[in-house]
Amino acid sequence: MDPMSPDARFMQHALRLAQHAQRDGEVPVGAIIVMGDRIVGEGWNQPIKTHDPTAHAEIVALRAASASLATYRLNAAVLYVTLEPCVMCIGAIINARIARVVFGAWDQKAGACGSVLDVPRETRLNRRVDVFGGVSGEEASALLKTFFGERRR
Repeated sequence: MDPMSPDARFMQHALRLAQHAQRDGEVPVGAIIVMGDRIVGEGWNQPIKTHDPTAHAEIVALRAASASLATYRLNAAVLYVTLEPCVMCIGAIINARIARVVFGAWDQKAGACGSVLDVPRETRLNRRVDVFGGVSGEEASALLKTFFGERRR
């Protein structure tokens, strides 16, 4: 992928947010929501700090974008996240009507966009979201591996 492409550029921003989560002792996942060429919401994992199991990076970013735009309908938005969304997060993404999701690392244990489940392609749902995985995937995966390696020591 061209390092100057919008997807690569926005994923770099999400990776910086993931590093913020890591400094806080959280699993290093970062997310941003973009409309046009403008970031309208961002977040990083915060469930430990906030004592909130729903405080995944995607949910935090969705809440920020919805608050800044004063609507929960984010029809034209793209969500960039460093790790494949889980079931909870892809459900919220679909309910927010996000148009497109771009993620970094695949999650072989809890991923709901093709790894364990493939919720966005479920034909029985009333909404669709375009999903593209693997953008800066090696970098996102390395960040997670380093984090969990340090935790195991």
